[in-house]
Amino acid sequence: MSTPDSQTHHVLFLLTGASAWTLVDGSKHPTGFWADELVAPHRVFSEAGWRITVATPGGVTPPLDESSLEPANAGGDAPAAEQRAYLDGIRAELEASVAIEDVDPRDFDVVFVPGGHGPMEDLAVHAPTGRILTALLDDDMKLVAAVCHGPAALLAARRADGSWPFAGRTLTAFTNEEEHQAGLGEIATWLLEDRLRDGGSAFEYGEPWAPFLVEDKNLHTGQNPASAGPLAERLVEIVVARDEAAKALAEVEADTSAD
Repeated sequence: MSTPDSQTHHVLFLLTGASAWTLVDGSKHPTGFWADELVAPHRVFSEAGWRITVATPGGVTPPLDESSLEPANAGGDAPAAEQRAYLDGIRAELEASVAIEDVDPRDFDVVFVPGGHGPMEDLAVHAPTGRILTALLDDDMKLVAAVCHGPAALLAARRADGSWPFAGRTLTAFTNEEEHQAGLGEIATWLLEDRLRDGGSAFEYGEPWAPFLVEDKNLHTGQNPASAGPLAERLVEIVVARDEAAKALAEVEADTSAD
């Protein structure tokens, strides 16, 4: 990680480019990214002074899941309006998304994958996404984060021997129970919790729809939309603590040299 006296921390948002999710009967369900799973962490990182880059497959403009801004899903009329206003404010940034295929993971301190069902359609099977996640996971000083359906992107990661880098890691994501409560469990081609468990991860979960975070070394995951803001705040907390420790060490070394 950078120190306060060097360059600003740099976070990479990996967003879906899929506007439809294929269901078990072959029909297409409108999807995209879930509004507050981008809005809440984007605001947290912006307020922390971090540089932000948005990337999608092919560099397409990430589609919004419009249902995420329905008042019933956004927490009411006022939160829905505030989230839409925030997205309007970063519209140019979203329209200038870079291609995931062109991203050099060495340029980033943190990667964050928001959900919506979109990642289950594209990021889950997108090898360049898997390449980036594996590279950051393998660097203990980098942070890998995903929330809700965002952990679907982890499924794209593979090592040269074909193994899954996240096997044996403890994590969370949108649960089977939440998917069924949302009315989509029976019509989904596959369920995220099942895939993550089948891949060898240790899956943990909290109460449906309540914030719940899991940390395993440099892997940080959140269960559902309510977890997005707290997850981003936790990442900033970790980075600030590292910065302060690095600064304190530099001061001790400077004092020692002066003596």
